Amino acid sequence: MSERSRLRLAAMAALMTAAALGLVAAAPATPSVTIDNFTFNPNPIVVAPGEQVVWTNGDDVPHTVRAEDGSFRSKPMDTGDSYAFTFTKPGIYTYFCSIHPKMVGKVIVRAP
Repeated sequence: MSERSRLRLAAMAALMTAAALGLVAAAPATPSVTIDNFTFNPNPIVVAPGEQVVWTNGDDVPHTVRAEDGSFRSKPMDTGDSYAFTFTKPGIYTYFCSIHPKMVGKVIVRAP
């Protein structure tokens, strides 16, 4: 085994050990909302300014995501489709499904 291969192997072992011990930070997860059983979950969702929220339709019928104030609006999403929006300003954003208006949700954007 070459010296270069040994170094690579040692580096991979060290990284795997650090990951197993929780010493390596995982990439932050993108805040997400699942649409399932005619509900938005989580509801509300809290994010920081500049974060993107991704909605994914897990129902077997189409849904939309539409802000009451008109600041964002998805096209109809079929099963498995997603829509993303980046929130830049702090505030409370109430949204609903324009196909099923009784479905409502809220995004709270808080400055850190």
